[in-house]
Amino acid sequence: METKKRLLTGDRPTGKLHLGHYVGSIANRVKLQDEYQCYFLIADLHMLTTKPTREDVENIGSNAREMVLDYLAAGIDPQKAAIYLQSEVHEVFEMNLFFAMLVTVPRLSRLPSLKDMARAAHLEEMPFGLLGYPVLQAADILLPRAHAVPVGKDNVAHVEITREIARRFNRQYDEVFPIPDVVVSDVPALVGTDGQAKMSKSLNNAIFLSDDAKTVRKKVFSMYTDPNRIRADIPGRVEGNPVFIYHDIFNPNQAEVEDLKLRYQAGKVGDVEVKEKLATAINNFLDPLRERREMYASQSGLVEEVIYDGTMRTREIARETLMLMRKAMGLSGVWNRIRRQTEKRRKKLAKENSS
Repeated sequence: METKKRLLTGDRPTGKLHLGHYVGSIANRVKLQDEYQCYFLIADLHMLTTKPTREDVENIGSNAREMVLDYLAAGIDPQKAAIYLQSEVHEVFEMNLFFAMLVTVPRLSRLPSLKDMARAAHLEEMPFGLLGYPVLQAADILLPRAHAVPVGKDNVAHVEITREIARRFNRQYDEVFPIPDVVVSDVPALVGTDGQAKMSKSLNNAIFLSDDAKTVRKKVFSMYTDPNRIRADIPGRVEGNPVFIYHDIFNPNQAEVEDLKLRYQAGKVGDVEVKEKLATAINNFLDPLRERREMYASQSGLVEEVIYDGTMRTREIARETLMLMRKAMGLSGVWNRIRRQTEKRRKKLAKENSS
């Protein structure tokens, strides 16, 4: 019998994951999968809000495969966490409709992140689907009746919409949903190799979990450092310097990191040595992930089976949740009365015709 509380989070299937994903969420999921019954969604429906073209849809399968390979390589265990395809758990469509009746357009319009998403996707006007993004997100979270939702600080407002919808449903109909707690990551977004913005595939400033050692080294050596340090004998700035941010996260040799920082601030070490040691540290960190990824990738059909099994497991709890919702709302009673009356009438007619 399941005793663990449930947790939901996920990603849009846009391709391979990078170090920013690992630091910001994946590492935390690996820890949380032992504490919670986890549901990790491949959010292909959410992807359609800003990437709705036929080409985008055709890439979902390959992108989902790459993403799940990164999940497995990072240590997510499909026996502990259901990894599922959002669009194949059809109950989410019905829940989305019911929840849309419990939130107003002005409430959704106050979320600044939606406007940011529209701008990032170069949309001149707000599509209805993007405006309703937080409602579909609420359906995702409440579909397994999740108790916890790990998010970054920029998504806390979205989860608050979910909490409001859950409270309103429970108050208006019956106590079906727990009010999910927000598990806010205390890890700041990882700056990209360009030092200008957080790591992102679209900004071409990312080191991917699947990058080979040569590619990692090349990206590290192209990294932004202290722009005022034009020679190795000029004292450099460590705070806010992407190279040292990465050293602090990925280099376990703290004594080496501290030595590099002291010499960098004193103008006694060049960028070449600092970056060479960072490339070595990142490659040492990624080596076991790359090895596991290659092992999983070599097993034909394994990733697809992981997604299939996770989706089937999620469908079970989704059906249960929707049944509880319809019962609480009184909708199941309407159909049950129609069905009973129809069966009663047909039996009566059959009896009359046979006599």
